[in-house]
Amino acid sequence: MKRKNYKPFLKENNYVLVQYNFNKTTNTLETKFSEKVTLNEIINYIQSTKNNKKNPRTLKILTDTSTAIFNFSIENLGRIVEENNKSLEKYNCIIDAIIVDNPKNTVLTVLYKELAKTPKYQFKIFATKNAAKKWLNIF
Repeated sequence: MKRKNYKPFLKENNYVLVQYNFNKTTNTLETKFSEKVTLNEIINYIQSTKNNKKNPRTLKILTDTSTAIFNFSIENLGRIVEENNKSLEKYNCIIDAIIVDNPKNTVLTVLYKELAKTPKYQFKIFATKNAAKKWLNIF
């Protein structure tokens, strides 16, 4: 089995907190968040996606937060939505399947989903990678 070659995005004390890889077979940006992920790390990740001209303009994203803890508050969600809306200006559509498996991330993700509603952004929450991939394959 070929090992995925994830690119490190953000590091803290030499530990990669955000990794991503564009899977050409599935035409999906695969992103993995690890450890305590801050508001700034989320914003930087969104901005890097916005500025990546190689991504398809209809972008499918598989976001795995199963080993992460979001280290920001409900009050910060508006800032994330604002950055995401700026990113959407560069795309026809973004389809994001997010995997969560802890209560805090689930609460923040559900609230974000409600704030981030727009026709150009499809966002769904999953408990398993298999279910998330199945949903992405619809598109």
